[in-house]
Amino acid sequence: MMLHTNYKSCKAVKLLRLLALLVFMTGLASMGHASTSYHRLPVRPPLLQAGDKVAIVAPASWLPDGANVIMQATKALEAWGLTVVAGPHLLARQYRFAGTDRQRAADLQWALDDPTIRAVFALRGGYGTTRIVDWLDFTQCLKSPKWVIGCSDITTLLIRLHQLGIVAVHGEMLVHFPLSQYASSIASLKTLLFEGTGQLVTQPSALNRLGAVTAPVVGGSLTLLCNNIGTPSALDTNKKILVIEEVGEKLYALDRAMVQLKRTGMLDNLAGLVVGGIAYKKCYVWNPFGKSAEEIIMGHVAAYDYPVAFHFPVGHEAPNLAFPYGSLGQLCVAKDKVSLVFGQ
Repeated sequence: MMLHTNYKSCKAVKLLRLLALLVFMTGLASMGHASTSYHRLPVRPPLLQAGDKVAIVAPASWLPDGANVIMQATKALEAWGLTVVAGPHLLARQYRFAGTDRQRAADLQWALDDPTIRAVFALRGGYGTTRIVDWLDFTQCLKSPKWVIGCSDITTLLIRLHQLGIVAVHGEMLVHFPLSQYASSIASLKTLLFEGTGQLVTQPSALNRLGAVTAPVVGGSLTLLCNNIGTPSALDTNKKILVIEEVGEKLYALDRAMVQLKRTGMLDNLAGLVVGGIAYKKCYVWNPFGKSAEEIIMGHVAAYDYPVAFHFPVGHEAPNLAFPYGSLGQLCVAKDKVSLVFGQ
């Protein structure tokens, strides 16, 4: 489902929202590729409330100061009124991973299966989720959906839940809870989990392409989107607002990733494109790429007409505001205002 206009004002979005919801409800089952299309409407897990039990798991990399971070994050979640339980292997380690593949998968499976756990927080990203995602059984989670929160390497898990029709959260992970610069990111996560709403606002950019659209919002780490192409957890971007962000890559690697998305058709039928933080490494002085990150991205979507917005507060660096993955969002790209808004 996608409704797209070239309006320069965002007022039209409110008028379109009701119609967009009706189209979404009637047409979603037939949308996208057969391997990733929905068989039912996407489900938002129940909002959190005081007294709910939540779990901490580590599906990816090991965290050197893990015990201290877990203690501080637990205190923060308890201050929200939540009861916190930890995965049995949360402090395990195997080389760079937070335990063996079997241990990490077992902890995640435990959290997904337990109907008394209302949300699952990832400790950190790094690398490792793609190694275990195909081992997971989502049968119990489908019967009792819960919030799964993460970003970066956890993008793979968010995609899988989206394929199953469960809304997840692209948001801050517990590794950053002790850091003051992530206060607004953490506050946005709490608002989304307890109130069900969210709003991402940024300043206009000269490279933006104007427009207004209401569609499901998906995406995440650009590297992970590419890593999942051709696998059972490949993301269907058809008629959706795609959010991309990345960190630690050189400009040629950013271009290579955008080329891969374009060659596979993932950029062809977007409802809109939202570009979050793109923190890249400088290329060699003697061998410059010749374009900025924004120019690279815009060059690859220049032939399309959907709205494009840069510099959104989503990514590996603060701020990293939370959004409901797979839920309907209202993207407005105007000359004087750029926003992505979510309701309950």
